[in-house]
Amino acid sequence: MTKRDYYEILGVKKDATPEEIKKSYRKLALKYHPDRNSSDGDTEKKFKEINEAYQVLSNPEKRARYNQFGSAEGMGGFDFQGRGFSDFGDFGDFSDIFDSFFGTRTRRSEGRVRPQRGANLRYNLEISFEDAAFGKETKIEVPSWETCPACKGSGAKPGTSPQTCPDCHGTGEIKSTQSTMFGQFVNIKTCPRCAGEGKIIKDVCTNCRGTGKVKKNRVVKVKIPAGVDTGHKLRISGMGEPGERGGPSGDLYIVLYVKPHKIFKRTGIDISCTHSISFVKAALGGTTTVPTLEEKVKLKIPAGTQPNSVFRLGGKGIFKIGTQQRGNQYIKLIVEIPKKMNDKQRNLLLEYAKLNGEDLEKLGEKGIFTKIKNAFGQNNN
Repeated sequence: MTKRDYYEILGVKKDATPEEIKKSYRKLALKYHPDRNSSDGDTEKKFKEINEAYQVLSNPEKRARYNQFGSAEGMGGFDFQGRGFSDFGDFGDFSDIFDSFFGTRTRRSEGRVRPQRGANLRYNLEISFEDAAFGKETKIEVPSWETCPACKGSGAKPGTSPQTCPDCHGTGEIKSTQSTMFGQFVNIKTCPRCAGEGKIIKDVCTNCRGTGKVKKNRVVKVKIPAGVDTGHKLRISGMGEPGERGGPSGDLYIVLYVKPHKIFKRTGIDISCTHSISFVKAALGGTTTVPTLEEKVKLKIPAGTQPNSVFRLGGKGIFKIGTQQRGNQYIKLIVEIPKKMNDKQRNLLLEYAKLNGEDLEKLGEKGIFTKIKNAFGQNNN
């Protein structure tokens, strides 16, 4: 009996590209797979016919010989009867088809639960503005789970030990074999009785109730580097939750929050503040004492200093993390205008206005203070 043409079976032309052949094969294999058409007796035959055609046309050498001889008989023939999926060695992408049929590729499940790394911990730490600027070493208490000292983490009552699981015999896995028309499939699942541990506990440790862990507060030393800011994270390796089944402990992450300062504001590694001086000192000059993060220092005020003038103190700011580089401190001067004055003070100001060529009749007692405020750029209007 003459077999149908392979190109006809796959529904492609003789000059079809490998991609076109592959695409057509996938579509037909999905359509005629026996597992999708169990009630159709011709499905298995069609499915084998499609596979036979694809095995030849997907192989360049076999396709060339087929094109030359024009039939499978001229090539010695192919017998696909009774073969399973393992026989289709040329189908490099056949697992994709299998995914479509069963939703997932046949494979080993997780099996025995392996050692697992412990969870990371987070601790929010509030520090002062000065501690952020210069750094500090401190201690914190961190609540966490630790290995039970009574059972050493086994979960079994002291003096006893976990026993081998009778269901999986210590492997942590349950195997089941399924026979199909394509061969045998072995399904491996995590043992439900021991949850993949391979062991079960009959006498539970009363201290940890079989968990192998107890809650405890740990004192941890924390070294805060100079220059940190809000949101900075410090990582302490191995100070997180203990691991499972011999796995390593997690890490401890300390997230810093810097409290606002009453005087200073921060911009990067620089700080700034405002400082008030009298209008007399602003006009005549002199010195004033200003605060810094470490101490009070003298600042020279030149004569004729204008309101809102900004002075810089080099190296009085924040340290750059990991270096000796330090930012600057900027001081914005606020010139104070007296709200109340005695008669002598008023007369002296009026005399100053007269010497300055001011029209005293237009000024008046009230007007002179307004004039002073305007002169220093602090008119409330």
